[in-house]
Amino acid sequence: MGVVRVQEGRLRRIAEGHPWVYRTEIEGVDGAPADGDLVEVRGPRGKLLGTGVYNAKSMLTVRLLVHGGGDVDDALIESRVRKAVAYRSYFAEPGTDSARLIFGEADLLPGVIADRFADVVVLQVLSLGMERWTDLIARTLVDLVEPRSLLLRNDEPIRLKEGLPLYRRAFFGPEPGETVLQENGLKYAIDPAGGQKTGYYLDQKDNHDYLRRFVEGKRVLDCFTYFGGFALNAAAGGASETVAVDISDEAVARAKANAERNGLSDRISFVTANAFDYMREQGRAKARYDVVVLDPPAFTKSHSALEGAIRGYKEINLSGMRLLPEGGILATHSCSYHMPERTFVETVLSAANDLGRAARVIALRSQAPDHPVLAGYPESHYLKSLWLQMLD
Repeated sequence: MGVVRVQEGRLRRIAEGHPWVYRTEIEGVDGAPADGDLVEVRGPRGKLLGTGVYNAKSMLTVRLLVHGGGDVDDALIESRVRKAVAYRSYFAEPGTDSARLIFGEADLLPGVIADRFADVVVLQVLSLGMERWTDLIARTLVDLVEPRSLLLRNDEPIRLKEGLPLYRRAFFGPEPGETVLQENGLKYAIDPAGGQKTGYYLDQKDNHDYLRRFVEGKRVLDCFTYFGGFALNAAAGGASETVAVDISDEAVARAKANAERNGLSDRISFVTANAFDYMREQGRAKARYDVVVLDPPAFTKSHSALEGAIRGYKEINLSGMRLLPEGGILATHSCSYHMPERTFVETVLSAANDLGRAARVIALRSQAPDHPVLAGYPESHYLKSLWLQMLD
């Protein structure tokens, strides 16, 4: 087995449980490991730090599978799949039949994502080192979950950076077409084969439900609605009127269909528009909403773009707050790991300060617990959900 030697001064993060060794942290490589091989990771004086999979093509050159000693074999991988699925049983809820079953490094399966949507499982393997175990992981999921179909959606462009081909195929059962899942008692039609990522974002389901306590008899604005998650929960929670905005014609069409499927069409107005522009126009028109939800796509995918992202979050939160009266609720989100939680909160609160408005922090929430956070791996804590009430 080849050996990757880590530079002095770069050991603490790994010792604390971080699962990656970056190319820039490597002092040298002993032996001639091929991409995809298992390697030992050692410190400058030979101390064994762990064993992982090697890929010289990737900035994440080693993805650790074990810290310290321990064998890496089929039995380990199967055991981790079983433990990941078992963990989700803690969070099963009536009226919800979908969950993230495997969340990559946070389940000690680096680069592996698996989502269950009703009776369909979608599996993605995004790292070269884990590709060898694709069939084992898929077979184990079929055994545990007994789905109608298991779809391999290995069509994410990030695989190209790992030197992996892009493809999509049914591993088990037929290739699923439109699939209807349940979340918080609501039904959503998704396309597991063609939607973004694995077909639908499951990380907001608890926050969707949390919105319901604030909306009865209220006027709600849901910006960046995508498939209508917050809008449908607002209507189901008794909102007197809900306006849902998204720039994508396809997303709005799906959200409308979901509203119809749940008998909520007459309580939600859908608008195809740029949410930034729409909120500015609503502000100029002196429109008022009792609740404003902001759930934009990630404004930054790298630390270098953080300053621009801060400006973007400041702008949308200023616009959202301008639409809220005294007592109004703002639910605002960031799904980028590169936007630190503290920076996000400070950015939002600075928007209130710029407007000369007092705000009460109701809650600082995160992703649903089926997207677990691994100690020592801060990248697994990516979703920030800040809930405020405007006090004047």
